[in-house]
Amino acid sequence: MKALPYTFFFALLSCLVLAWVSTPCRADDTLAQVVTRVKPSIVGVASLEKTRTPPMRFVGTGFVAGDGLSVLTCAHVIENMLDANPGEVIGILTGQGQTAQFRHAKVQALDAEHDLALLRFTGAPLPALTLGDAATVREGQAMAFTGFPLATLLGLYHVTHRAIISSLTPVVIPSENAQRLDLRRLAQLKKAPYIVFQLDATAYPGSSGSPLYDPETGIVYGIVNMVYLKGLKEAAISAPSGISYAIPGSHMQSILLKEK
Repeated sequence: MKALPYTFFFALLSCLVLAWVSTPCRADDTLAQVVTRVKPSIVGVASLEKTRTPPMRFVGTGFVAGDGLSVLTCAHVIENMLDANPGEVIGILTGQGQTAQFRHAKVQALDAEHDLALLRFTGAPLPALTLGDAATVREGQAMAFTGFPLATLLGLYHVTHRAIISSLTPVVIPSENAQRLDLRRLAQLKKAPYIVFQLDATAYPGSSGSPLYDPETGIVYGIVNMVYLKGLKEAAISAPSGISYAIPGSHMQSILLKEK
């Protein structure tokens, strides 16, 4: 059998390289696939009072974790409802848009220091997101978060933002003057600060409770928090700072243990 000339192998190699270059695997394609996978696990947090108009009130975002019947969100998202009248109940919204369904939930645990809340809802479990090791997160690492920003204005539709970890910084709850130092702020100032993720991304009202995840794997490393932003809710909409914060997932791991 006659050996094939070297020019044949060179031409074949050139064709393979050309084909690979012409169809690159883009990061955007990976993120699009991950977003499709995580969306069923991201829910709205709402209250329902039948005598109110409208009866449903959206308050923030949460995501399913653990055994598929637990939702992690921020404590400040639900704290105003904890002392609500007996006719108001807490729940989650699954799906999106006009087809979103309300499912009753109860507060399983609260961690006010780290602004975390654990809800338990009824019915069939939902797909749970995986929590990663927050200690491995480094500055400059790419992230994404998905939630329902401005849902009271735009409706319950998933919105995804890209971000990078711009800093690992001690948490400080700002106060413009002494009159705004309530008991919660004073208690926080007495404790040693813990580290939070500072993000170069804009999170709008409604984003609180959104999972911060790896855009290539969907593994969750933090939860978006809006408490550490100065100013009023209206200012966050009209003049966003482009800086957001997230609570590291290690604190979420701790509160999840309380579901057992």
